[in-house]
Amino acid sequence: MAQHHGKRFKALVATFDSDKLFSTSEAIEIVKKNATAKFNETVEAHIRLGVDPKKSDQNVRGTVLLPHGTGRTVRVIAFAKGDNAKAAQEAGADIVGDQDLIDKVKGGFTEFDVAVATPDMMASVGKELGRILAQKMPNPKAGTVTPNIGAAIRDIKAGKVEYRLDKTGIVHTIVGKVSFEEQHLLENITTLLDAIVRAKPSAAKGTYVRSVTLASTMGPGVKVDPNRVKATA
Repeated sequence: MAQHHGKRFKALVATFDSDKLFSTSEAIEIVKKNATAKFNETVEAHIRLGVDPKKSDQNVRGTVLLPHGTGRTVRVIAFAKGDNAKAAQEAGADIVGDQDLIDKVKGGFTEFDVAVATPDMMASVGKELGRILAQKMPNPKAGTVTPNIGAAIRDIKAGKVEYRLDKTGIVHTIVGKVSFEEQHLLENITTLLDAIVRAKPSAAKGTYVRSVTLASTMGPGVKVDPNRVKATA
């Protein structure tokens, strides 16, 4: 289905060459300039990888702690009990519980961004909330199932983000806010790309990072030249 844009969006596209491949710094400057909404827009990175998402040995998924955070307040719930529950509370989890929290989520509670759990809770969480949580299900690969739940929560609150390949071979994630200094956005993006390159599957052949596009929430995408990105390997 064709996507239709309004006059404001088309006017923003006309301010730069949308077919040109820019350096990361140039792209950030354009994205910030074109973020004209009346709120602090999020900066998104869309990275197309040269892998086959249908093959399990070419899956790309992981987490990375952005050096300057995301600029977002992340609401974290923690499935834990005993000393682990206390550690989760001290680390800043918004809601901590075991069966009571499971029942709360089963009852329709959705006001959270990330769910974490200790390994001993996962049998109950998986059995009772598997379909409900879906992509928010705690996962060891995302670092959200861990015996060190306090450290996991602190990292998430500090700006740890998950990246994962979608069905079309693209990673979509956030890298900050348009209010961030350009250098801070650059360092966040470089850190993300470094992590994705390190996660390159051994089965991947040919060019790995095919394209990189940066955009703000309401702004047009700006193409980055993969050959001018430090992390392209």
